[in-house]
Amino acid sequence: MQIKDFFSKEGKEITCSGWVSNKRTGKGLVFIILRDGSGFAQCVVNEGEVEANIFSHANALTMESSIEVTGKIVEDERQVGGFELHVTNLKVISIAEEYPISKKAHGVDFLSDKRHLWLRSKRQWAIMRIRNQITFAIHNFFQKEGFIQMDAPLFTGNACEGTSDLFELEYFDQTAYLTQSGQLYGEAMAMAMGKIYTFGPTFRAEKSRTRRHLTEFWMIEPEMAFYDNEKNMDLIEAMMKSILKDVLNNCKVEFEIIERDVSKLENAIKEFPRLTYDEAVSVLKGETDVNGQNAITTLQNDQKEAEVRKEEISKEISEREEKIAGPGIKKGERNFNQNKVDILKNEVKDLEEDLRNIPQWIKSAEEFEYGNDFGGSDETVLTRLYDSPIMVYNWPHAIKAFYMKRDQDNPELAKGVDVLAPEGYGEIIGGGERETDMELLTEKIKEHELPMKEFEWYLDLRRYGSVPHAGFGVGLERLVTWICKIPHVRESIPFPRWYGRLFP
Repeated sequence: MQIKDFFSKEGKEITCSGWVSNKRTGKGLVFIILRDGSGFAQCVVNEGEVEANIFSHANALTMESSIEVTGKIVEDERQVGGFELHVTNLKVISIAEEYPISKKAHGVDFLSDKRHLWLRSKRQWAIMRIRNQITFAIHNFFQKEGFIQMDAPLFTGNACEGTSDLFELEYFDQTAYLTQSGQLYGEAMAMAMGKIYTFGPTFRAEKSRTRRHLTEFWMIEPEMAFYDNEKNMDLIEAMMKSILKDVLNNCKVEFEIIERDVSKLENAIKEFPRLTYDEAVSVLKGETDVNGQNAITTLQNDQKEAEVRKEEISKEISEREEKIAGPGIKKGERNFNQNKVDILKNEVKDLEEDLRNIPQWIKSAEEFEYGNDFGGSDETVLTRLYDSPIMVYNWPHAIKAFYMKRDQDNPELAKGVDVLAPEGYGEIIGGGERETDMELLTEKIKEHELPMKEFEWYLDLRRYGSVPHAGFGVGLERLVTWICKIPHVRESIPFPRWYGRLFP
């Protein structure tokens, strides 16, 4: 039986298999936190209620040992899931060697090297389950909306937006690339099916180690015939609200485990603000306030708060280290204080990073030049002022992809949209209306110095039955990162790949 189903067997004796994620002992008692993939449950082994060899086996268990336990399910609201197991029998399947990931705080590099084991932790388990629910919610939304799921190739002979950040490889006797987007193929499929979406891996060869970048990630890319950018934005908003409602309803336990403030997500389920690029630039530079908040002064306040918090933490670290070094301290108290020190030191690192970044963000915002694309810091500055995703549309055409539709009222603008997540998380969706004018499209392909021969098939979509159409791309990992409010995108995927990281 699985732990997730304990609620249905209260008062009955069951058998469950899993791994020891934690263990503590008391007088005549062994408390085992068992995980089986479906959940976590406390299993209590009472020396007076089991045979001596069973209690001895329970006492000898190490972290991540695998066991089979039999016992009675008892309701206990203090426990995760509201139930615990009173053990009557225990079989050891395997005794694990000393587990390398201890209760103390570990550095990011260490945990990344041990990703194959780190996934077993309660926090990572919860994040992966939320990711799974988000994936299900996306499929559910598009299927209900009448979309057909189709697949774009991973090997491509042409680039979607230029070759500067693509992985190039030899494909028999030809040069090929790992796809950076399935969008061009999505347009072809939409001309056949009306409304389609792809859901698959994409690759970007950016030599970046920022918190937002991976070299391998998953994209959801819908394309819709007979859509303009207004309908496109309406669909994006409907999809996002549907996803948020779904995960909030189905991931209550997981959000509790990762200590996510779900009120932030609940507040996001409302009409998304829509800003033109011009309006967004004005907000970014501190020329326009949002609900009484100014982008520049908000950052300055963030900097002051970080400085105060760093001082508080430094003082606490000193006090705890002095206590650890003092005479007569018990082992349990020493370990507790050391663990707190490790956690606080990691927080100091984050604060120091903020204190390095914020002055640069302020400078970048104040000196932002109209016509430039938003960088990660610009997106962070903007989204700090909103409690729901915002849509920035009508971008300068020069900084957008060659296939983006020009605004008929102002050819200098593209009918594109970027969706920026609140709480400083930045871009999670990019899309827009697609160019249908053959002459303009040909001109842009040449301007971007893309090989015309490889794009003849794409131009065929305009030669034979061209219609207004639009679409967008959702970065799954960035979406998971915001919804879970995790500090780095690397925790949003089971085995992350970023510049320099290929193992495990």
